Amino acid sequence: MAFSRPSLLSRSSSVCNRLNPILLSSMRCRRVTLYPSSFIRFRSRRFFAVAAMESTGVFTSPEVAKAFDFASEERIYKWWESQGYFKPNERGGEPFVVSMPPPNVTGSLHMGHAMFVTLEFYFLKAWIVKNSHFGMDIMVRYQRMKGRTALWLPGTDHAGIATQLVVERMLAAEGIKRVDLGREEFTKRVWQWKKKYGGAITNQIKRLGASCDWTREHFTLDEQLSRAVVEAFIRLHDKGLIYQGSYMVNWSPNLQTAVSDLEVEYSEEPGALYHIKYRVAGGSRSDFLTIATTRPETLFGDTAVAVNPKDERYSKYIGKQAIVPMTFGRHVPIISDKYVDKDFGTGVLKISPGHDHNDYLLARKLGLPILNIMNKDGTLNEVAGLYCGLDRFEARKKLWHELEETGLAVKKEAYTMRVPRSQRGGEIIEPLVSKQWFVTMEPLAEKALRAVEKGELTILPERFEKIYNHWLSNIKDWCISRQLWWGHRIPVWYVVGKDPEEEYIVARSEEEALRKAREKHGKSVEIYQDPDVLDTWFSSSLWPFSTLGWPDVSAKDFKDFYPTSVLETGHDILFFWVARMVMMGIEFTGTVPFSYVYLHGLIRDSQGRKMSKTLGNVIDPLDTIKEYGTDALRFTLSLGTAGQDLNLSTERLTSSKAFTNKLWNAGKFVLQNLPDQSDLSAWKAIQDFEFDMEKAVLNLPLPECWVVSKLHMLIDAVTISYDKLFFGDVSREIYDFFWGDFADWYIEASKARLYNSEGDSVASTSQAVLLYVFENILKLLHPFMPFVTEELWQSLPYRKEALIVTAWPATSLPRLDESVKKFENLQALTRAIRNARAEYSVEPGRRIPASIVGNSEVLKYIYEEREVLALLSRLDFHNISCTESPPGDANQSVHLVASEGLEAYLPLAAMVDISAEVQRLLKRLAKMQTEYDGLMARLSSSSFVEKAPEDVVRGVQQKAAEAEEKLTLTRNQLSFLESTIPISK
Repeated sequence: MAFSRPSLLSRSSSVCNRLNPILLSSMRCRRVTLYPSSFIRFRSRRFFAVAAMESTGVFTSPEVAKAFDFASEERIYKWWESQGYFKPNERGGEPFVVSMPPPNVTGSLHMGHAMFVTLEFYFLKAWIVKNSHFGMDIMVRYQRMKGRTALWLPGTDHAGIATQLVVERMLAAEGIKRVDLGREEFTKRVWQWKKKYGGAITNQIKRLGASCDWTREHFTLDEQLSRAVVEAFIRLHDKGLIYQGSYMVNWSPNLQTAVSDLEVEYSEEPGALYHIKYRVAGGSRSDFLTIATTRPETLFGDTAVAVNPKDERYSKYIGKQAIVPMTFGRHVPIISDKYVDKDFGTGVLKISPGHDHNDYLLARKLGLPILNIMNKDGTLNEVAGLYCGLDRFEARKKLWHELEETGLAVKKEAYTMRVPRSQRGGEIIEPLVSKQWFVTMEPLAEKALRAVEKGELTILPERFEKIYNHWLSNIKDWCISRQLWWGHRIPVWYVVGKDPEEEYIVARSEEEALRKAREKHGKSVEIYQDPDVLDTWFSSSLWPFSTLGWPDVSAKDFKDFYPTSVLETGHDILFFWVARMVMMGIEFTGTVPFSYVYLHGLIRDSQGRKMSKTLGNVIDPLDTIKEYGTDALRFTLSLGTAGQDLNLSTERLTSSKAFTNKLWNAGKFVLQNLPDQSDLSAWKAIQDFEFDMEKAVLNLPLPECWVVSKLHMLIDAVTISYDKLFFGDVSREIYDFFWGDFADWYIEASKARLYNSEGDSVASTSQAVLLYVFENILKLLHPFMPFVTEELWQSLPYRKEALIVTAWPATSLPRLDESVKKFENLQALTRAIRNARAEYSVEPGRRIPASIVGNSEVLKYIYEEREVLALLSRLDFHNISCTESPPGDANQSVHLVASEGLEAYLPLAAMVDISAEVQRLLKRLAKMQTEYDGLMARLSSSSFVEKAPEDVVRGVQQKAAEAEEKLTLTRNQLSFLESTIPISK
């Protein structure tokens, strides 16, 4: 069959050197080739779509838009929500339930509220949360398409410390202090702030495409969740698992509250190591111990001095007394303990159990007294004597100055300190003994450990199981009280006039507490509530079941959707939140709250650094969406590996945006080459194809059979990866198939059918395959890139429902491995011809003849698809011969070996002007020889080899080796050219 329009062949392009978001190649992206309308058999048309497309104008077809408009994302999202697609379906499928890790209600602060721009932590926290939203949305959209009753429960956290800090700073800008307002008025102001700004984070989550059921949205201070918190406290207290006591905690002097371990970040900072003399009581002036400390002001709280029992330098002082400097002669015992590192500092340790976690544990072990020298605001108290009232850091400077004056200061040296700072306000945290409420964790942890051992809970990636087990096996009691005004008030009341440590009342309400008090103390009794609130993590630990109606176990949502299916979150809060949810879920419901925990990595910059204002490497998600689109951002983040941090760069985002454009252009091509909607017979022919039937696939022409087979393989592979939560594998597999197989090869091959075939049946087959493959690509890709895939889906003909609720493709569909191998041979032949054309710089428009050599079986399918081969390889269709032996002019042809049993011969004279090419190569050879000789001259110079840096010499050697290789190749090419046609000298 002859080509009727050979000029079309000049427009086919070579293998795509695309910008791959996985490989991050620097090569430019090749576009899908779209031909002028005068060459297209099936003119551009408007097609049937979901009714919403025509009635509301929500969607735009690629036939009328050059690229996907990111501005349409919000319209599409509102349409999904208005149609009720985010609610659990009523088809009765197996429930798939995930609870959103509740982002802080302050999560919007990094998005542009100038007042709070210094609160860098909130930006980082929000990025972590948003990353988990992508992963969860992928899961939910996938399971929804699989027909399961999918429910994604959204909500926000009241974030006690964070929110109170924000509002306090806002008030400070107005010259108002919290204490001036009083608790009731301050709390009222916080609620006002929450009403004004609290919805911002929800809107941002929607902007990211999260398909949550917003009709079930919760806030941790909602009435229902607050009731659950009180119930949990009372039940734990009734079991003896909650107690009150004075213990060492992390104290924030600015906020004047205890903070959790999670809210303390340690940073390496320059500081000083102070060496101080402690005289030995009853000894001479030469009897003293030198102590090295980073916090000299804490010496007022010393209750002992310790040395290692094996340290011979100090053995004679063990059992004696040391005089604490600047305390008017206060004595403390000199003790020995193997805990002391004799090689650190001077080998002498001051024990200040009221202001150091390790000292506190040692003091409790040895029975030493605990002395507190600090007020709640970070100033020293009366125990510090003349230093009373001074700020801790001011006292440090004054004390050192006076130690120098009294001769007790030995030296001060630079020292890098590991400083604990509050994540919220950035201030240095103070270890302090304080009266707090605690939860006894060991019995709860035992059950959580057994859940993993018995396989009731699976943690992914598996390596985090060891971390989970280690933490739970060494767990400490949990300090759950916070000295704040914003949060869940501790449900404990005290009787006026009674010792609060001796008597208190735990109740569900003030009315209940008063009734209990009156029963014991009479009707005139007065009570007051504990001023503290519960740690935010306490309410968050109940999240998977409190949001479903617990403690009302008869609630419909609780019965239908608990336990949940999967929890996805950052690996950094495995201990502080995930493990606590597991413990509380088992304790209160008897069931692990979720079957799987999927831990994703954190987002870092392109160099792997944590994002921060200081480094200037912060990337705002909403700004990113405006430039690249939500789909590109989601796809980029999906490329990460579970549990591994992901380095985000503009290069990755740019390549993902190019992928979005490629998808859009492919949709444009498919739509432009489908029959007119009025051509019912043509559409019937397309719809009659049964690609789920083996016979139908077997009867397809080779390119069509290949791409359909590859698609069916992809569906199986992708479905398995989805089920295993291997999202990075899913995105790579779909990307490779769509761009590498469908766009680069099949779309190009289909042009031979669509533009040059004489029979409608051939074109109809290609149209059916294009539509079938493309619509399945949209299905597979939808969980990752929901907006552009829905837009394209709505443009396709005869769509009965939205893509978001369309059934997932069936698996185990027919595929023909033999056809795949055959087409791979055709691809190898095409690549070999393309490479030869590039090597000899053949003009893109030149059509060259070719002799294809192989056995009869191979030649049969190559001959049948010579039209496709000619199009893809830019061959002269009329001069393609298929033979079982080399042609007569083989010695004057470029010989190509495509694969075993398949070769090609390209007449050299048809590719280049041999005489001109010889002259060009001679000039090139002379230039290359000169460059090579120069390199060798440098290497033969002893002064260069001996004096130049080793890496420089190695670089020249490498360049010389490469130049020699190029010389050899050029000589061989020149020799071949000269052998084909006699050249007159």
